[in-house]
Amino acid sequence: MITTATFLFISGGEIFFILLIVVMVFGAKNVPEIARGLGKGMRQIKDATNDIKTEITKSAERNGLDTSITDGVNEELKKVKDDLEEFTGSVRRKL
Repeated sequence: MITTATFLFISGGEIFFILLIVVMVFGAKNVPEIARGLGKGMRQIKDATNDIKTEITKSAERNGLDTSITDGVNEELKKVKDDLEEFTGSVRRKL
């Protein structure tokens, strides 16, 4: 059985085709600028999400709500993330 790596259910050939279309439409000179803009936008969304989480947590603490359940969830997420990093570390290609 032969399997190929997929990213968001898109195969390597489809990613290549999409990149080819992007280069043809926007030009090779504009692609890095577009990627930079997308990266900045994603960073702003991440920062806004973290700000919202912080505000919700602060508000819950001020109103006397129990936020200790999130600590347990965060610990479990950290364990899963560490296990995933340990697993993918041996799979990743060394640069």
